[in-house]
Amino acid sequence: MSMPSAPALAEETRELTLGQAVKEALAEELRRDPAVFVIGEDVAEAGTPFKVLSGLVEEFGPERILDSPISEAGIAGIGLGAAMTGMRPVVDIMFGDFLTLVMDQVVNQAAKTHYMSGGALRAPLVIRTTLGATRRSGAQHSQSLHSWFAHVPGLKVVLPSTPADAKGLLKAAIRDDNPVVFFEDKMMFQARGPVPTGDHVVPLGVADIKRRGGDVTIIATSSMVHVALDAADLLSEESVEAEVVDPRTLVPLDLDTLVASARKTSRVLVLDEGYESYGATAELASRVAAEAFYDLDAPVRRLGAMDVPIPFSPALEDLTVPTPAGVAAEVRTLIGIDERSVR
Repeated sequence: MSMPSAPALAEETRELTLGQAVKEALAEELRRDPAVFVIGEDVAEAGTPFKVLSGLVEEFGPERILDSPISEAGIAGIGLGAAMTGMRPVVDIMFGDFLTLVMDQVVNQAAKTHYMSGGALRAPLVIRTTLGATRRSGAQHSQSLHSWFAHVPGLKVVLPSTPADAKGLLKAAIRDDNPVVFFEDKMMFQARGPVPTGDHVVPLGVADIKRRGGDVTIIATSSMVHVALDAADLLSEESVEAEVVDPRTLVPLDLDTLVASARKTSRVLVLDEGYESYGATAELASRVAAEAFYDLDAPVRRLGAMDVPIPFSPALEDLTVPTPAGVAAEVRTLIGIDERSVR
């Protein structure tokens, strides 16, 4: 998977995988703040099923990299209690599908602690988990459920798409005084890209334009940023220049940047790997359409995952998520190009 070219940076950079960037962010925050610890299933000796955390327990010990029993509800409850009493836990839920088991702790408790205590209590808790299909993991290990948590006031929701963003956003999430649900696409852990050295922190709530263009805006999240960039390359061969905008966080949402791009290009496609019905694509399309209505030359279109349980069959699974060719076809429809003319 290719990464977008890095913007001009004052800092020195080096190539890391997204998994290495996540591990580096955690290590730096563990060194910086003794209140930070990691808890989850297989996070210590095994380094998680994806091996992202391998080696952390050797540096920080089992008191700060804690292997837990197989109880997502228990892990989240321990994390929330620790957060409310002064710690900054990072709770590892190895598959995002298992967030169904922590809904009470996260949605009913963590999200509401500050509000219900009149501001007396806070919950600086990070729930670190995964999303994404096409790993051949079946219907219960392949879903992208981030829009559920964006629906709940009191939670912040983060979706990094590059190693640099993964590191910077995770450091910001750990330092935030609110509960943050941090989603990493499990298919991107080996994707490489430039990451600044030093204390690289990306503020939550600031979108990033991954590619400039003037003909159409593609708003894309997480791994779909790379699908959008590949689609933009296809469209560029047809003299259509797409601007690719990555919100990076669904909550808080940098609506100003999304709307500015929509007004510039006058056509918008929203792309997300979550289920299309009642999901992130619908919310983002609605918000952009409301703010940029008089600047749009066509209705906002959207493309998400097919509304079916994720199949185990590779041939069927690949059909359920957006592809560069599918995105390019949607853009052609959006701007009124007859697809037969580009064959």
